[in-house]
Amino acid sequence: MSPTAPQKAIGAGVLVLGALLAAGATQISAEAGYAGVGPNFLPWVVSLALLACGVFLLWEAFTGGFRDMEEPSGADKGCWPGFVWVSVGILANALLITTIGFILSCALCFVLAVRGFKTAEGRLDLSLKAWLVDALVGFAIAAPVYWMFTQLLAINLPGLTQTGWI
Repeated sequence: MSPTAPQKAIGAGVLVLGALLAAGATQISAEAGYAGVGPNFLPWVVSLALLACGVFLLWEAFTGGFRDMEEPSGADKGCWPGFVWVSVGILANALLITTIGFILSCALCFVLAVRGFKTAEGRLDLSLKAWLVDALVGFAIAAPVYWMFTQLLAINLPGLTQTGWI
């Protein structure tokens, strides 16, 4: 196998991803909305950017490979327990967002993701204080995002109550 084969595969993968996103964008209504752009505008921008990146990556791979690459840092293999913590956080968020609301489900996702990242660093702390601090930080991040979307942008996100504030 050529040393640039993985690089060519990455370029081809990005190109395919861009093409799939472009195909999906054709299924979205092009009817112009606010400021003259429709809901398919951003998917088209992202798909075109991915297609351009895919072409560039393939060009790099076919003309000598990715240049000036540094040696990879980090562990020799992945941290499966950390992966599980992060995966459970994402899945819990998806499962609970309509039940406990955006803020609490995102805060829970943050708490579990932090457990995963700390596990990968070898610094897992399961003390009550660590859980509470991470929950407060998660809440402090999720709440303003929720309020910005619901109160300022008038975009409905699932809330715990009907007030629009939590």
